[in-house]
Order: sequence, then C-alpha cells, then structure tokens
Amino acid sequence: MALGILLLVGLLVAAFVGFNIGGSSTGVAFGPAVGSGVLSKLGAAALMSGFFFLGGWTVGRNVIRTMGGKIVPSSMFTVEASVAVLFFVGLALFVSNTFGVPASTSMTAVGSIAGLGLASNTLHWEVMGRIVSWWLVAPVIAFWVCAVIGRYLYPHLEHWFAVESKGGFPVTLDRSGAVPRPRRAEGVTTRELVGSGLVVVIGCYMAFSAGASNTANAIAPLVGSGELGINVGILLAGVATALGAFTIARRTLDTVGNDLTDLPLLAALIVEVVSASLITFLSYLGIPASLAVSATMCIVGLGWGRATRTARVRDLVRGEEEATVSVNALAEDERPEEVPKIGEEESSDLVATDLFDPSATARVVVLWVVTPSLAALASYALFSIWPLYPH
Repeated sequence: MALGILLLVGLLVAAFVGFNIGGSSTGVAFGPAVGSGVLSKLGAAALMSGFFFLGGWTVGRNVIRTMGGKIVPSSMFTVEASVAVLFFVGLALFVSNTFGVPASTSMTAVGSIAGLGLASNTLHWEVMGRIVSWWLVAPVIAFWVCAVIGRYLYPHLEHWFAVESKGGFPVTLDRSGAVPRPRRAEGVTTRELVGSGLVVVIGCYMAFSAGASNTANAIAPLVGSGELGINVGILLAGVATALGAFTIARRTLDTVGNDLTDLPLLAALIVEVVSASLITFLSYLGIPASLAVSATMCIVGLGWGRATRTARVRDLVRGEEEATVSVNALAEDERPEEVPKIGEEESSDLVATDLFDPSATARVVVLWVVTPSLAALASYALFSIWPLYPH
C-alpha cells in the first residue's frame, strides 16, 4: 500500500516536471511565431504538444535509456530514489520559472542521478565522462557554427531572402465556395508568406528537439525503476507537457518568453535551426543536453561573427586594424541593397539596440556549470544520509 502511494507521488512529480517543461519550452519554440503574429497561442500550444510528443517517442528514447540505466544501473532506481531524483528536477524547474533563472533541467537531472551513483558507488564514469565532454564541446560548436554564418553568410542571406512578417495571419479561408479553401491574405507578399511559413515550421522543429531532449527529464528514473513502461512514460510526459503548453505557457508567450524574439526574425530562425539540430543530434546519441545553453551560444556566436565583418582576417593577424566587436551587431533588420565586402563595413552600421545583456549571458554560462554541480552535491548528500537505493 505504501509503495503504491509512493509510486503515485512519483507519477505526480513526473507530471509536474512535464507540466513545467511545457510551460517553458513552448515560448522557446514558438516565441518568434507568436510574437510576429503568424500563430495564435492556441495554435502554438497544439503544435508544441504534437511535435514534443513526436520527438520523445522517436529520438527521445535514446536519452531515456541513458538516464534510466546507463549513468547508474537501473537497479539503483527504486521508487523512493526515483521520486528523490525527480524532486530535484522539479525544484530546478520551479526556480527557473519563478525567478527567471535559466537552469537546465537536463543537466540538473544528470547531476542528481550522478549524485545517486556517487553515494552508491555505482556511477558509470565512462558514460558520465562522455556526457560531460559533450556538455563542453556542444556550446563551442554552437558558437563557431553561428560565428561562421554571421561573418560569411548572414549578410547574403539577409540580402537574398531575409524573412519578412508584418504581423497577422498570412492565410485566410475563402468561403465563397461550398468548401472553404485556404488562400493568401490580402496584401501579403510571397516573401511574407514564405517567411511566416518558415517561422512556424522551424518552431515545430524546435518543439521536436525539445521533446527529444526533455522527455527523459520527466520519466527516466521511473522508467529505469521498472515501475513505468517507456511507452506509457512517454505518453505521460506528452500529456503533462501539453497541459503546460495550453496553460502556463500562455503567460510566457505574452512576453514572447525567450531572448530569441529580440533578434531580427532571420537571426532568430538561424539560432533556432542550429541549436535544435545540435540538440537533436545529441539526443540521437543519447546525450542529455541543454537547449537554452546551445541557443545562447548561438546568439553570441552569430552576433560576434556579424560584428567581425568590419575587419579582414589578414589585417587582424598583421595588427594593422582592430576589430570593433559589438554584441549589438544583429540588431539591424533592413534588407541591404548590396552586401558590403568583409572589411568595408563600418562598426557604426552594426550597432543598434541591445540584443542580449552580456551579464545575462555570463549568468547562463555560470549556471550551466553550477546547476548540475549543486544538484549532484545535494543528491549525494541526500543518498549518503538516507540510502534509498538497494544496498
């Protein structure tokens, strides 16, 4: 009887984690689409629910298996230990949503599981080393991929097919016939229609990536314990995430709840594609990773690369010219008539309103290290004092 009640508590905690994931991830995935007016909050919640579940059902299984039995043996996940691990994840999400602290639930979950492994002396160091190595490498990859795009490709993309959206739904229903048919809204150009479609499609891709990475955060310990089947667990996480997307996500979408929407639409889409692709790839490898950290480093890299166009590489190497690098370099959102060559742009042309606060970026990086470390220490202390695992 007591075990049944404890399992119920575990399921409720897992649902709470999924609920908060839905609330926070919907803004990350569909903030640009809702902010630009091409998608309603209801539509964003529906698409988030479907594509998050799809990501968890497919690629997300690899991450679930890693967190549910490869960091520590699955036998360590008693119901009590699973509830304790999920408590740490839920606490991190609560702090993140309440105080705006960008804590990574994936890293917190891994830290909590690592604490259990340290306390029980069952931590698989090879697997943990592989995960931490990717945590170090992935942000560097995100930075340099976007830096290259910002320096060499961004102005050309902006010139050729910069995404445009004047706000409002680009498609309406033609009810003149017996069957309503979708058609382009009046005054909407092909450029705007394509741009609006890209915003929605890439938002769906972000939702898929979030499901692939974050489904495990809600259910991996319970799946590892054997008390919850993986298919049932993914369904539970999907339903809880959908509930969060349709409720608390509306508040984050009111303020377009993510830093990407401060960027020009083209820059936001580049950041989303690169960060989502990186996280999806890591999820395929079974590596739990942070979408927020990857997206932040993409923003920094894209802005840095864009700003360094004021100087040529050979001039910098020779010391003949000093690059004026500004984090504001992406704020310009006008389609250029002609793309200037590298070294011919003025630094004043690349400076406008702030896109992100450097101190906030530093906070993300610091918390990227501190959050899983504190989770591991707290988990280690708990399981050392109160061994809830088989011993």
